[in-house]
Amino acid sequence: MATDTASELRERVPLHKNPLQVVQDRRVEQQQEDGEEGELGFRQHMLAGSLAGIVEHVAMFPVDTLKTRIQMITSPCGGSGATAAATVGSSSTISRSLVSLLKHEGPLGLYRGVGAMVLGAGPSHAVYFAAYEECKRRFEVDGGGGGGYHPIAHMSAGACATIASDAVSTPMDVVKQRLQLKNSPYAGLGDCVRKIARSEGLRGFYASYRTTVVMNVPFTGVHFATYEAAKKALGELQGGGGGVGGMSEEHLVTHVVAGGSAGALASAVTTPLDVVKTRLQCQGVCGAERFSSSSVLEVARTIASHEGVGALFKGMMPRILFHTPAAAISWATYEAGKSFLQRWNG
Repeated sequence: MATDTASELRERVPLHKNPLQVVQDRRVEQQQEDGEEGELGFRQHMLAGSLAGIVEHVAMFPVDTLKTRIQMITSPCGGSGATAAATVGSSSTISRSLVSLLKHEGPLGLYRGVGAMVLGAGPSHAVYFAAYEECKRRFEVDGGGGGGYHPIAHMSAGACATIASDAVSTPMDVVKQRLQLKNSPYAGLGDCVRKIARSEGLRGFYASYRTTVVMNVPFTGVHFATYEAAKKALGELQGGGGGVGGMSEEHLVTHVVAGGSAGALASAVTTPLDVVKTRLQCQGVCGAERFSSSSVLEVARTIASHEGVGALFKGMMPRILFHTPAAAISWATYEAGKSFLQRWNG
């Protein structure tokens, strides 16, 4: 009887397995239950997203500075009269702004405000990508199972991600924009933060939050839907996984091409909203126009009535030039970070 009992126990309890093997088996089971993305947790998505945001914005910061200068061209913080007279968003406007900046401020002028950007981009992109991955997973399940292309799920996940991340990034984005201005009255990051807090309070840091969300919700909706669609199309090119040059969904070139396409389209269609956001963030600085309301429509009407409808498209070319490579860099860095962390987990 005792012998039989011991045999039964041995069958039930795998005593021949060491503890490490048991842990490894459990990890494999958990990964199978969670699927491919289950290898990464929320914090690891935040880490990969933070890295992607910093790399993207540092690489493209000079273009962002030119875009801000062009959008503020009618104020004393903008450019010269010759620059203002140039066609909105034309290559001549960009080249004149660049030459003027380098002549009067030197190469370091292109990176004025980069410290504020780094402080904001890391945490905001961490929230951005982590929230997107979590929402996408949940929305895809609700919409009929994971995997494949679910545009409504991807657009909804992008909208949720930007609402969360903009709450983190807007204060530092305000500081960055003001430091980027020509003849900026601020000595540096700390001086800018202190003066905004003293003269405008917390509201000054969030003056453009509503506009930023209104702009970024359609931006991220178009961006993520285009990215996922382009990634799927490239992955299926020439018969799926093989593709041209082995262009599967997880190939680096796929992320670069899909990300760049998404960034170009999304930045072009949301330029008027970005102009409104920039004007709100920089209102009152060294003579820039102040607005009585932070309403997007009201500010847009004011700009159009004072400067013409074309003013709402100022900076479109540098905006596209910024977001196309920026999105490609961001997605490639993010996916590379995810791959590294997945191998680390293994």
